[in-house]
Amino acid sequence: MPLFCLASRTAEEPKRPHCLCVAALRLSSPVISERGKVSIAGRVKNREKDLEQEVERFGKIHERLPCALRTGFKNLILRAGPRFLPIAIFPQNSAKLDSEIWLANSMLHPRQPNQSLRAVVLGAGDRRPEILEQIESLRPVIGRAAEIVEEDLHFEKGLFAPLNEPPDANFAIVLGGDGSILRAARYMRLHQLPVLGVNLGKLGFLADTQPLELPDALSKIIDGQFELVSHLMMRCRVFQGERVTHDETGLNELAVLSGPPFSMQYIDLYVDGHLATSYSCDGLIVSTPVGSTAHNLSAGGPILRKDLEAFVISPINPHTLTVRPVVDAADRVFELVVRKPGTTTSAVLDGQVLTTLGTCDRVRIERAEPVFRTIQVSGQDYYRTLREKLGWRGDFKLNHEI
Repeated sequence: MPLFCLASRTAEEPKRPHCLCVAALRLSSPVISERGKVSIAGRVKNREKDLEQEVERFGKIHERLPCALRTGFKNLILRAGPRFLPIAIFPQNSAKLDSEIWLANSMLHPRQPNQSLRAVVLGAGDRRPEILEQIESLRPVIGRAAEIVEEDLHFEKGLFAPLNEPPDANFAIVLGGDGSILRAARYMRLHQLPVLGVNLGKLGFLADTQPLELPDALSKIIDGQFELVSHLMMRCRVFQGERVTHDETGLNELAVLSGPPFSMQYIDLYVDGHLATSYSCDGLIVSTPVGSTAHNLSAGGPILRKDLEAFVISPINPHTLTVRPVVDAADRVFELVVRKPGTTTSAVLDGQVLTTLGTCDRVRIERAEPVFRTIQVSGQDYYRTLREKLGWRGDFKLNHEI
């Protein structure tokens, strides 16, 4: 049976290619991880000698590892040959072991993929009927690489509802465009699975795998040729006095927008309970790095790399020349108060109206507990996506290049 080693570098022996291992386990055992140790069927092994004896028993793979080294998100993976599972090496300062070892408990042998990977397939078939046709052609492709444990092509089954047991899956395949990705993030609530987005829409900034590329992407996931990229999510609560009237989680942005008669809005911004500034504008956007390329970008805000831990506050058509977008740390708490709101002034979260706002309402925005994660297979690159999807360039495009 394959052996999987969780390892951590130490300052005493930084040159050892296989590092000092924290624990070894067989994949038939459940994995319950904590910082610096792994529980294996009620037992914890944390001594190097114990581990080396285990490794020696399974072919002495710690003695001669190939030089191919791939950097992943908060981990390094060494391929130990076709007979063994990869060895994952977690840096000593890794903050979340549990969020990065989802493949450890699932990816058995690459030659038996549909017994190792378990996928949930999601899509917005209620809004885009063509997705229901696409899934018929994509289901066999997915089935050859992973077991499909659940499907919800209308976001209506409540698979991740608070009272339900979440699906026993390793990752989610989301069919659609970026809007479907946003719906999937809200749908999964506190049980965020890593997402592979398959673009059936137009832009595909988040859903950056094309249908024809899906077989190759799944093959790379099986072979460990991918990275998990974590994305900041926001928690948005609306208060009336001390009472919370709405509490939702979003991935892109929270926008305060005016409706008819479309008069100017006067919005106070508080940061950690202190008044930061007051805006005279048509609206105000508080965006995550993922959302910085959406409404925020159209309003003149900056692009934030999607794995940054920050929020950007961008006014829409501010009525003063000195007001500019502001980037602040994600550990701050932001509150928006609209003075003299109109009857249709609304708080809009990821394109969905959260609620209309009254005079006494406060909108509080802060870092959400869950983290949204995307699977980025090798060959995908953030700046390449900016160039190709958003037309972002640093030079002029000549006529013969058009």
